[in-house]
Amino acid sequence: MYKKIYDDLLEAIEKGIYPPGSKLPSEKELMEQYNVSRITSKKALEMLADRNIIVRMPGKGSFVLEENEQDRENLPAVPQTVEPVRKGKMLGVILDSFSGFFGCELIAGIEHECWSKNYHMILKCTYGNVEAESRAIDELMELGVDGIILMCVQGENYSTRIVKLALDKFPVILVDRALKGLPIPCIGTDNYRAAQDLVNILLEEGHEKICFVSQAPLETSSVEERFNGYRDTMLEHKLLTNEDLWMIDLDSLVENIEETREKEKKVMEAIENYVENHSQVTAFFTVDLQTGVLVYRVLQKKNLRKEIVFFDGVEEGYEFHTYCTHVMQGQYLMGAMAVKNLCRLIKGGEVELRKYVPYSIIRKDPQM
Repeated sequence: MYKKIYDDLLEAIEKGIYPPGSKLPSEKELMEQYNVSRITSKKALEMLADRNIIVRMPGKGSFVLEENEQDRENLPAVPQTVEPVRKGKMLGVILDSFSGFFGCELIAGIEHECWSKNYHMILKCTYGNVEAESRAIDELMELGVDGIILMCVQGENYSTRIVKLALDKFPVILVDRALKGLPIPCIGTDNYRAAQDLVNILLEEGHEKICFVSQAPLETSSVEERFNGYRDTMLEHKLLTNEDLWMIDLDSLVENIEETREKEKKVMEAIENYVENHSQVTAFFTVDLQTGVLVYRVLQKKNLRKEIVFFDGVEEGYEFHTYCTHVMQGQYLMGAMAVKNLCRLIKGGEVELRKYVPYSIIRKDPQM
């Protein structure tokens, strides 16, 4: 449709309906006249400007330029259809979400490695929605990406698009979360061992009643691995752990609530209720920083000093970090390795199905 608008305007200019110096209809006026989107009317005007037929002046409008008719005729013709020109190789990146405590460094590692290997990176976020994940995969495939790096949505439900990618042997690398039953390579942290390290630290400090807290369901591989590390370490020390010491899948309490603050309020109420009824618990193992912060706020509100350990976090600028021991995952390396392994798959090579990157334990300030 933009071509018709372009042709009509060009014809009107050539016939003198819009003489040199005159103002053309605005994007909005063209949008209403042709019943098209503003993007379409804008494109038609930009095409005229690209051929030096008009000049576009922000805030004032589009004006016909003085120009020798012969020069205009010598300009290259506008193609009937504009095909996107692909320059360079492309990798798609789909993340569940990202934030300062997990994701930003991962993206930095991916982007830098893409740059070093002359790949363009196209990023999409699904925000925990399986349908959005399927759409993102479809859109990236339509764009013609050479491979995809994927952090899948949390939970037990797999997108059928992921299954199809696996069956078609399309180059895909998972980060952080593996998918059971699908032979898709995954790069992440040894969550089981890291969880054992955290629990052993709590046990060394004399804690025996340790509550495991997760907003995500256990079906998420990284959460399940952390839970198994927690549970097995407790059992190795002959310490009882059962449902009474677990707060799992807190997100299920707020699945019908869309507003973020309302969700947070409901989860904190659940944590507060647990704390009130489990005074014997002296420490909390939370699967991520976000959950750890909510537990911390509840304890602060009740003026309680109890230990909290968690995964992930930013390295500075957060008082909470000095108060708690936590695992720092090698996110940057995770992202860089994902690109390297994906490039091997694209070239027809093979990679390990499960690859771990180093992590570090950041101990709390001993004076806290």
